[in-house]
Amino acid sequence: MEPARLSVPAARLPWLLAGGALAVAGWLGWQVYGPAAHGDPLATSLIALEKQNRLTVFSAQLSPVVAADDVRAWGMLRSRQVAVIPARVDYVVDLSRVGKDRLRWDAASQRLDVVLPPVQVSAPNLDEGRAQYLREGVWITGEAQAQLTRDNTLLAQQQAAAQAQAPVLMDLARGAARQAVAQNLAIPLQVAGYDRIAVTVRFDGEPIPPR
Repeated sequence: MEPARLSVPAARLPWLLAGGALAVAGWLGWQVYGPAAHGDPLATSLIALEKQNRLTVFSAQLSPVVAADDVRAWGMLRSRQVAVIPARVDYVVDLSRVGKDRLRWDAASQRLDVVLPPVQVSAPNLDEGRAQYLREGVWITGEAQAQLTRDNTLLAQQQAAAQAQAPVLMDLARGAARQAVAQNLAIPLQVAGYDRIAVTVRFDGEPIPPR
């Protein structure tokens, strides 16, 4: 009696099983160690921006020096108060205004160009607890002193608001905004798999940087 012969499909079964096991192992290894799938860079960037909403990029400490005068009793009582009132102003970028129309993606170079709205300057926050006053007058009534303080506060707010618009401070705020936004966008894009990512940030009206 001739020995039984394995059919062709049965003879290939061990090799098919081994090949299948290798394929499964390879697929699992690719999932764990292979490169991460790149998501939509614009969607990833918009999500990162939404988490920031209004981003404070810079703060300035100012010390406006102001003076107010008060005249009472038909000019017989004259008083003057000079004040130094510390003030803080914040420079903010409203990232909620940044939509897809302000983003441009170049897949070949992995470059993201972002156009930001103008930097907004907050109202001055006066620290009247640390204010210094110098008063002049023979007799300063309580009402006169209160009026002088109110006038000094108003003048300090106006002066601090004007000082906050100084070109050097605005340039510092825009520079800080560019750096903060570029970093906040580069990190999630790197995590998403864009290892050559470059983020350029500019403001409305500024020229497009060369590629």
